[in-house]
Amino acid sequence: MKEILETIINTLVSDKDSVKINQIDGTQSIIFEVRVAENDMGKIIGKQGVIAKSIRTIMKAVASKENKRVSIEFLD
Repeated sequence: MKEILETIINTLVSDKDSVKINQIDGTQSIIFEVRVAENDMGKIIGKQGVIAKSIRTIMKAVASKENKRVSIEFLD
């Protein structure tokens, strides 16, 4: 699941070396903490959060196949 998120994030950003994704596993849920370069944060969030919402929707669909809940946090 982390690989899918990495692929999505890396296609959106300019500075691929600064992408860091931390996965925190729980019993029923997974939390992903995403850090990107300050210049790329706008590309990840998008206008009015549309891209961030789309990323979350895709990841929720992937997580539902594994009967898990997923949360994605975009950190500065």
